[in-house]
Amino acid sequence: MIDADDAGPVTGLDDDADTRAIREGVRALCARFPGSYWRDKDRARAYPTEFVDALTEAGYLAALIPDCHGGSGLGLAQAVAILDEIHHSGGNGAACHAQMYTMGAILRHGSEDQKRRWLPDIAAGRVRLQAFGVTEPTSGTDTLALRTTARRDGDAYVVTGQKVWTSRAEHSDLMLLLARTTPREAVTRKGDGLSVFVVDMRAAPRDQLVIRPIRTMLNHATTEVFFDGLRVPADSLIGEEGQGFRVILDGMNAERVLIAAECIGDARWFVDQARAYAGERSVFGRPIGQNQGIQFPIAEAHIATEAADLMVRKAARLFDAGRRIGAEANMAKHLAAKASWQAADMCLQTHGGYGFAEDYDVERKFRETRLYQVAPISTNLILSYVAEHVLGLPRSF
Repeated sequence: MIDADDAGPVTGLDDDADTRAIREGVRALCARFPGSYWRDKDRARAYPTEFVDALTEAGYLAALIPDCHGGSGLGLAQAVAILDEIHHSGGNGAACHAQMYTMGAILRHGSEDQKRRWLPDIAAGRVRLQAFGVTEPTSGTDTLALRTTARRDGDAYVVTGQKVWTSRAEHSDLMLLLARTTPREAVTRKGDGLSVFVVDMRAAPRDQLVIRPIRTMLNHATTEVFFDGLRVPADSLIGEEGQGFRVILDGMNAERVLIAAECIGDARWFVDQARAYAGERSVFGRPIGQNQGIQFPIAEAHIATEAADLMVRKAARLFDAGRRIGAEANMAKHLAAKASWQAADMCLQTHGGYGFAEDYDVERKFRETRLYQVAPISTNLILSYVAEHVLGLPRSF
């Protein structure tokens, strides 16, 4: 028998007082941007500038920037709480989450001069770092096969190549760019020869940096970017030349944990919507939530969400402790993406035909959370990583 005091969803058991306050603050901010706001942006495929500005002014996008550089000085665990709450509210943090996860590369590998140059302006919202230039049309998730080159020429690097799925490039001042500085055939290890740069896109001549939007099934502001002899100052290099893959991994791992947090928020939103609708919708003289055929999928989605949340929290705390979290970040993203998609499918099924109506927001969130089965890393690639690097099985590709 379940005690009545134990009934109902329970979340955030591990939050301390400061994190609970952050969650409350984010919820209050998101209440100013209801479903109608997000529906309007979705229909117009418009960037949620007002929402991003509000997050910036409140200091949430500067969560990971140290207070000595004007930021909030928080950890990844608190950034997880921010994005979880944004998505739990029915919003979408994808419009601005890169300003958090790119910090993983800059804070751990940037020089003190670079931090002083960029971080205060990013924290204050005077400069936006929202673009993450890694994926290419010919390599996809095979990052080590990328072809964009950065050739040293005096006090600059000359960048030539193409990136794709570079979200928010049109709404960003800076880009964190991964490019090849040593030909692939000239390195002994596949991970060598790549370098990371912070590219100031405001200073780029329009004929040397071209941004083209890609229209997709959801409002994600994604683009392809072309570089044609773009000169990037040599002091824009993050870390050592040729060691950029190790630098970018800290950004990628933070990205996977933060997007996992978005999936947790999505899943909680779907469970809440389904639970409310099942309690209100009456068919054959009784609430549909009285039927176990409706109850059980909602309960399963809730259980999967809370279990995935534990892995997300573990990965965030290990990252904050300075540990390498390749396995944990991948597993967190895998479990959270599965939980959100399970919850999305359940919520749409619970609503029946009304789930397809825009005013319920289910179809919008359904499209948004589907993305995370393939981005920023596909489910199958995560399974391959765990099989090889965690379980010691032979490499499959």
